[in-house]
Amino acid sequence: MVSRLKAGIWVRAQVRLCDMAGRPAAILRHGDDDAGVVILKLVGADGTASVLAQTTAPDGGLAWHRPLGAAPVPESEADAYIARQAGYDPDIWALEILDRQGTYVPDGRILEGQ
Repeated sequence: MVSRLKAGIWVRAQVRLCDMAGRPAAILRHGDDDAGVVILKLVGADGTASVLAQTTAPDGGLAWHRPLGAAPVPESEADAYIARQAGYDPDIWALEILDRQGTYVPDGRILEGQ
């Protein structure tokens, strides 16, 4: 088992890192501080959004998958996905990052084909 930061610490660290990079970020949903799953909503300059959901890689490390596909979707579709997930799991975190240049890269790898 790979050790990980608690979800609340990880989210707050991402907000701070985004702030230092001049990239606005906001916590949309406050989940369980210790073990809540994190969903990232990456909003592009055109107003569309990509969604990354935290998962575990086959080796036990942190990874991300694209629950709405690789192509950006309307922001309302991303918001609806987050709302549905919160209905299933009230412990989730949702973090919105304004990624105008498309350069934000989360910790862990992004599982392709997901």
